[in-house]
Amino acid sequence: MRFANNIFSAFCTILLILSCSSNNCPVDNYVSCNYYFYDSEGTSVSLADTLTIKTLLPGYKTSYIYRKLGYATITLDYQDSTYINNGYAETTKEVRRDTILVNKLTNSTYFQLPMSYFNDEDTIVMSYSSISLSDTIKVRHYSYPHIELPECGAYRFHTLRNVTSTDRNIDKIEISNPKVNYDGNENIKIYFNGSAE
Repeated sequence: MRFANNIFSAFCTILLILSCSSNNCPVDNYVSCNYYFYDSEGTSVSLADTLTIKTLLPGYKTSYIYRKLGYATITLDYQDSTYINNGYAETTKEVRRDTILVNKLTNSTYFQLPMSYFNDEDTIVMSYSSISLSDTIKVRHYSYPHIELPECGAYRFHTLRNVTSTDRNIDKIEISNPKVNYDGNENIKIYFNGSAE
């Protein structure tokens, strides 16, 4: 009887281990839109300039600014009474809810960005370290839930509809693959006019 209990216990342990296996679920399941860099002739290039990319979120937020003579100005997204108690003057300012997604990217041929789940257009701003003017890219897309298997959870996939950009440093921009999923394919081609290469 004891031997049968040990066999039954070992069998249950093996079933438990097998049921927790995620062999059917994708390992690389990060959904991102992939932007690749090209020169104006269509040759893949590595961007030598340092690039910072932020997204423009809808709405505004309150920033709290603390100033004290002889000290550096401090800007926070929340109110902190300890600065007031230490003699700082507090002022508030309404600012956009922008978020930096890529900070100081250099010597790269591409970048990846997540996409908005509930907005049908994403607006990103590309700032360059050696060029004073930045470029704005607008990507219109449709988002939908994707379930590979119930045990893997749900993801949001996207289908690109249209992409436009300003032409300060970008010669042109186009969709190369409209399906944004976790396959890691190139989705958008950015052709630079030479000033940012």
